[in-house]
Amino acid sequence: IEIIAVLVIMGILAAVAVPKFFDLQSKAREKAIYTALSELKVRVNQHFSKELLEGNTVGGITYNAADVGTDIGEDFNVSGWTEGTDSISLTITYYPNAPNTDNAVQEDHTIPKPQVSR
Repeated sequence: IEIIAVLVIMGILAAVAVPKFFDLQSKAREKAIYTALSELKVRVNQHFSKELLEGNTVGGITYNAADVGTDIGEDFNVSGWTEGTDSISLTITYYPNAPNTDNAVQEDHTIPKPQVSR
């Protein structure tokens, strides 16, 4: 009877814990992409500051991927970098098992261009 009770308790714990574990994995992947996006926002702002310090005007600053730097680690790939009037559009692909491409997560994002406020 004790063994059956232990098995029932373990079954209940497994039924609760396993779905929670998989939910945590998907949330971790989502957070990893937002962390990479935050890194890219910082790089865009640093590029903006550097260009202003070098004497360029706000309207004359370009944001191409090579100047900003899109190499944010082997787990991430940044593609589709397109500079618009007020923002930069891009796609971030996260490979949680890099270099294996299984379970890749891909999201499109927009980064607003920095502006000078007065």
